[in-house]
Amino acid sequence: MRLQRYLASAGVAARRKAEELITAGRVTVNGEIVRTLGTKVDPINDAVTVDGEAVAAHDMFYVLLNKPKACITAVTDDRGRPTVMEYLRNVPIPVKPVGRLDFYSEGVLLLTNDGELAARLLSPTNHVPKTYHVKVHARLTPEDIKLLRDGIRLDDGSTTMPAEVSMLPGDSKHTWLGITLHEGKNRQIHRMIEALGYQVDKLQRVAFANLTFHNLRIGDARELSQMEVNSLRDLVGLDHSVVARGTWRSDREESDAPRKARHKARVEAAEAAAESEGGGGVHESDYEAHEEGGEAPARRGASAARAPSDRSAPGERSPRASGDGPAPRSSSGRG
Repeated sequence: MRLQRYLASAGVAARRKAEELITAGRVTVNGEIVRTLGTKVDPINDAVTVDGEAVAAHDMFYVLLNKPKACITAVTDDRGRPTVMEYLRNVPIPVKPVGRLDFYSEGVLLLTNDGELAARLLSPTNHVPKTYHVKVHARLTPEDIKLLRDGIRLDDGSTTMPAEVSMLPGDSKHTWLGITLHEGKNRQIHRMIEALGYQVDKLQRVAFANLTFHNLRIGDARELSQMEVNSLRDLVGLDHSVVARGTWRSDREESDAPRKARHKARVEAAEAAAESEGGGGVHESDYEAHEEGGEAPARRGASAARAPSDRSAPGERSPRASGDGPAPRSSSGRG
């Protein structure tokens, strides 16, 4: 195995970054500094270090999680908040999230130890599609939809790329949208909606590249199939040289009732912790969010250019539209 691929499979870095580590003299093989790209290593018998720390390559492993809200997209958290890894306690190989969904966001999240694939999926040059269902606290006009589709100027002066936007069934007080992005600006959907003068009430990612949470309850996870892995790698120009077993699933021994109770306790504990720190609740600024998020409080200090609609309706329907994936599910459901 080439050294740079070994480092990528160990989760140290994507292959290009691994090459930089090698040429910088930060990698040793059996105690000797190696600067030559393409150096072959034996994953079983050779000892490899980066900056003096031993690293070990693993088989590539790919996990799809239907992320619940009220947990952080991180491996660990120094403030003790729940992370997505709590839902992967029995995962056989260490994995890391590919991008982020924020604290209040639900939906499709990929985790893997394939650093090269992760880097390519997140690269802005590859335009990997991400689809969201968005609940807006207003009735949007046709002009609003056109702005979202064509590209809208954000608060930092940048303009978004064209997006795929469809109206989903809703009620007279709210608008449900299906939005597919091909870029990944920070809090992009929130900022797009805020640029229109409205507020996002809920956001759920229903697809990432070719992945959806079909038949996967909130909080559950499974290993990707070989077909899914091959499709992801095709999307970003990688070969089919990795093997996915597709057999692992998250532990389903507990019934739904204890899962709901535990999830509710996590939400209450996180909000109580934020209150005790004087933050008035959990805010997105509590952590860096690479990916879009949902159902979070409005940004502190944000002003709206347009007041939300005050029209009301008895009850609220969950949207369902063909071609847009499953409808968002309430947080009072499974999870």
